[in-house]
Amino acid sequence: MNQHTQSVSESEQGFTALGGGLSEESKLELLEYWRSITKRKWAILALGLVVAVLAGAIVFSITPEYRATTTVLIEQGKRKVLSIEDVYGGASQEKEHYQTQVEILKSREVATRVVRGLRLWEYPEFDVRKPDDSVIGKLKTALGIQKTEATWTEDKLVDAVVAAFSAKLSVEPVRLSQLVKVSFTAEDKKLAALVANTVADSYISADREAKFKMTQQANNWLQERTQSLRDKLVSSEQALQAYREKAGIVSLSGSAQTMIGQQIGEVTQRLVEAKARRAEAESAYEQMKSVKDGDYSSVPAVVRNQAVGEARKAEAAASQKVAELQQRYGAEHPRMVQAMSEQKAAKDNLLRQMQSVAASLTREYESAKATERALEGALNSARGSVQNVNRQEFQLGVLEREVQTNKQLYEMFMNRAKETHESGDLQSAVARVVDAAVAPMLPVKPKKGQVIAIALVLGLFAGVLISLLLDKLDNTVKGIEDAERRFQLPVLSALPELGVQAGKNAMTMFIDKPESHLAEAVRTARTGVLLSNLDAACRVLVVTSSVPGEGKTTVASNLALAHAQTKRTLLIDADMRRPQVARRLALPPAARGLSALVAGTARLEECIHSIKGTSLAVMPVGEIPPNPVELLLSQRFRETLEVLAKHYEVIVIDSPPVELVSDAMVIAPLATSVVYVVRAMETPYPLARKGLIRLQRAGGKVLGVVLNHLDFKKAQTYYGEYSGYGKDGYEGYGYSQKTKSAA
Repeated sequence: MNQHTQSVSESEQGFTALGGGLSEESKLELLEYWRSITKRKWAILALGLVVAVLAGAIVFSITPEYRATTTVLIEQGKRKVLSIEDVYGGASQEKEHYQTQVEILKSREVATRVVRGLRLWEYPEFDVRKPDDSVIGKLKTALGIQKTEATWTEDKLVDAVVAAFSAKLSVEPVRLSQLVKVSFTAEDKKLAALVANTVADSYISADREAKFKMTQQANNWLQERTQSLRDKLVSSEQALQAYREKAGIVSLSGSAQTMIGQQIGEVTQRLVEAKARRAEAESAYEQMKSVKDGDYSSVPAVVRNQAVGEARKAEAAASQKVAELQQRYGAEHPRMVQAMSEQKAAKDNLLRQMQSVAASLTREYESAKATERALEGALNSARGSVQNVNRQEFQLGVLEREVQTNKQLYEMFMNRAKETHESGDLQSAVARVVDAAVAPMLPVKPKKGQVIAIALVLGLFAGVLISLLLDKLDNTVKGIEDAERRFQLPVLSALPELGVQAGKNAMTMFIDKPESHLAEAVRTARTGVLLSNLDAACRVLVVTSSVPGEGKTTVASNLALAHAQTKRTLLIDADMRRPQVARRLALPPAARGLSALVAGTARLEECIHSIKGTSLAVMPVGEIPPNPVELLLSQRFRETLEVLAKHYEVIVIDSPPVELVSDAMVIAPLATSVVYVVRAMETPYPLARKGLIRLQRAGGKVLGVVLNHLDFKKAQTYYGEYSGYGKDGYEGYGYSQKTKSAA
């Protein structure tokens, strides 16, 4: 027991994981989609095959096209013989260069070269001169929309073919490389290879021509510029020479400034010395000027003079001699007189010497002043000369630099012009062909197998969508599960589709063919009725539907026959507008029934009839009253049902459809329960649901739904409905008629 429970739990867990967390509604919706596909699988498959066959017919009628590919290597960073980029202002980046060359490959210039070189208009595929024989072309010609060219020149043919050529040309860069795939598609495989190779060759040739043309233009420009620079150089040299001659400059080269600098230094040194001498002489002169009495003995400059010093010594010696003689001789003594005379002469000499020195100091002071002024003038003159030389050398330097610059430019352009002229015919290619195109063996389009496979898939997909759309648009009830999901009510039973011939005798099929599907389905419905209201002494059962033709009368008759086997049962035909029970059960046309009983014009025994071979009591409508609703709303109808409930255990009432009249809503509250009949695959479920809601609002207790006219085989195949009944009733369960009788 525990092991079984554990295994069941594990299986439930496995089922939950397998469900992927989908809700029941999602699972049910997916199941509906799957059923919609499986029920029309052959139609879907047929549609897919038809689409595939049509696609195959179309692709096999299309002229195949071939694609040839040439691989081109774009040269980048290769050293060129002549760098024209310097003249035109720099080189582009590697990536920009690569993308530029790819765009050049796609350009109209290359296309025009190829079209003109190969004369593509002479090939049938590109011949624009031939008339358009297609239906659209003929229609355009008839309407005058399509213009025809009267005269075709080569330029017009090239312009007309270039557009078609570009549409068939493909230039694709190879990622992370400098390779480019140049492909061309054409109906002629050899032409495809020829055009692909010609495109690459034309592109390389066009690049070489462009470079050659650029070199020629650069050469011409350099020649013109060189001539201009030559003239400018000659003019600047002439201006330099004229300035030298005007300024009297032979060749300075810096020596003039050096000599003048040395001269200024010497004059400055002498000026300093002169200033010192002048200051010294001025000091002595000022001391001398301060003497008032002519005694210059207090003047240091006079005292320091050698002659004054010697005169002073002589005067001192004479004075000493006089002093010595005064001690021996008198004033009149000759030797004394001579000594006095010598003393006076020495003093006079000293005075003269001092005066002479004072006069010389004045002269020295004046001379020092003159020398200082002269040196200052010489220094100022030297400085002016330096400034003048500086100006001359500056102007000379400007002229010399201009000459040098013009000379350098002239030499550079002269060399470049020579290089350009010498290397004008030698140019490096921007690209080269790595892998030339060859004629392909297989066409690139149409890809017949792929197109047919895609058409098949699209056809199947379209079939699936159409099937799902049809089911979405189909709002009828498909089967038991569908009915229970849409109505939220139990399905008491599902009666099979009988066909036109069998349906005519379906009123008593329960007793005529007890082993049939219908009989077994009625037994199932009877069981559901008996299991409801177990304590009720009498069950009043109303059978109704949404609209006529759903088989409510057949269901009511067979359900009453089924109850009649075990209980006292009465079948009442309450459809007073279109009564069917009396006619279909072969009752007398003048048989009285419900209308006479409720009106009180007949007794109960006169209104009840029996069915041969059964214990079922039947009460037909009888005479059709003019006011059925008022009759059913009357108190006498209620009392009649109460009286009948005392005599019968089960009363089955065949009521009119809900959507046409309100009779069923009047009877439903008086009944124990209501059985709602819905015709499978025909009755719209919104209509049926509306009828059920109206019955419930009226007070009726809906027991369940009986699904009528259900094609079990189709439902099982298309909708997954399960039926345990075989073709002949119980044989589906393995029972035979003999077994049933024994039972």
